[in-house]
Amino acid sequence: MDTLKNWILKHPNLSAWIVLAAGMVILLVYEARNVGLQGSQWFWLIAVTILVAGACIWIISWGDDDEEETVNGNQ
Repeated sequence: MDTLKNWILKHPNLSAWIVLAAGMVILLVYEARNVGLQGSQWFWLIAVTILVAGACIWIISWGDDDEEETVNGNQ
């Protein structure tokens, strides 16, 4: 368990991306389960959903750089 905790603390953006993407994919599958999509449509919907989750985490992390500079006294 400590290994997982250390990995999460070492890679916060990647772990946030994984958690957000998993949640978004679960919601997508739940909400679109009765739509009648084909296999390739499911694949691309899930792939794009994972990329959108990554973009969200990337945008959220923009503010992290400013906080690090302020804490380190570079600003």
